[in-house]
Parts: sequence; C-alpha cells; structure tokens
Amino acid sequence: MTSTARSLRDELRAAADPAAFPNRHYRGGADVLGVRMGTLFEIAKRHRDMSLGEVGRLLDEPAYEVRLSGFCVLDWQVRPPRLSEEAREERFRLYLDRHDAIDSWDMVDRAAPRVVGGFLRDRSRDPLFELAASPDPLRRRTAMTAPLAYTRPAHPAGIADLLRLAALLAQDPDPLVSKPVGTALKHAGGVAPEEVRTFLARQGESLPAPVRRQARAKLPD
Repeated sequence: MTSTARSLRDELRAAADPAAFPNRHYRGGADVLGVRMGTLFEIAKRHRDMSLGEVGRLLDEPAYEVRLSGFCVLDWQVRPPRLSEEAREERFRLYLDRHDAIDSWDMVDRAAPRVVGGFLRDRSRDPLFELAASPDPLRRRTAMTAPLAYTRPAHPAGIADLLRLAALLAQDPDPLVSKPVGTALKHAGGVAPEEVRTFLARQGESLPAPVRRQARAKLPD
C-alpha cells in the first residue's frame, strides 16, 4: 500500500481518544485529535517510506498531531546511514522551508537533531546561527536542539559551535529556548567535559542557575 498523507491522517483519527489523551502539553492554537504519543510515533514509523511531497502535505494539515507526525516521518527517514546526501539535504530543506508549520516544542525536539544537525555535521553551521538570531523562539529552539547531533557520537567542531550557540542563547527570556540550552550543555558535558568546564568558568554567574545545574549533570566528579 502506498503511504500517503491522507492514509496516515486517517490512522491518527482512528486512534484518537481526546478524553484519554488530551495532549495538554500542546500550547498552540490548532485542533488536537487526542492521540497517545507512543501510538503516533508507531504510526509515523510505519509511514517512513512516504514521499517527500506527501510529508509536505502532512505539514499543511491544521491538526497538531498530523503535523507532528510529519516531523516524525522526517526523523525516521534520515536515520538510515546509507541514505544519500541528496535525500538528506531535501529533508533538511523541507524542515527549514516549513518551519512555519512548527508551533510546538516537540516538533523541534523530534526532528531537529537528525534532520538539521545531522545534515550540518560536516558542513558550515551558519544556518544554526541564523536561526539563533530569529525573533521566533521555536526557530531559536531549533538552533539549540540541532547540535545534540554532535554529542552522539562526539564531534569536536560541532561541540565548539554548540557552546557558541549556548553562549548566545543561555539568557534567552523564553523557556522554549533557555531549557534546551541546559539540555545541550548536559549532553556535551558527557562527551567533552573539559570543554564544558571551560565554558562554565568563562560564563560564570552570567549563566542562569538552572542552566548551570543542567550543564554539570554529566560532568565527572
């Protein structure tokens, strides 16, 4: 059976139970179907061979879970190590071109590390710094979440840029941005502890206390 945006959407609607799964973490203004997140991920995985055009149609849908499933499909599609660079770039471009479809933090967290960070692993990461300067907090969240790709496995140049981005965004007034700064530093500390210690010493108390606590979470004693 050919995977289409319509068939995936119909599966989500069939699985919906808004009384059991109201998905109150979603703060956007779109309709909520009420689909358990684990079920949504399983459905998206079954549709991972969907064409890119059909993924784009998912991102055009108004319902929150349908758009989230589109970003989940992108995440599944870029996981195979033998995927061509052309295919990776197409998915990277679609993510950035359709950032307007992102109105929830979990869409970023699901796709940005592999789709954006993974593609930029051995390329210029200037797009992340452009996102970091955006007035949109969800674009800034992408800038700070994508570099998680450089902590597994460790990528020294990528971690250096992660730290530069953290310095830019650590005092961001929006929790959508400041929280992933701490998360990124925590994971960086697990693979590059000396670099993170140096970063913390340089930033000092200019870093918010919650960010400092998270950054130290994986540092060796």
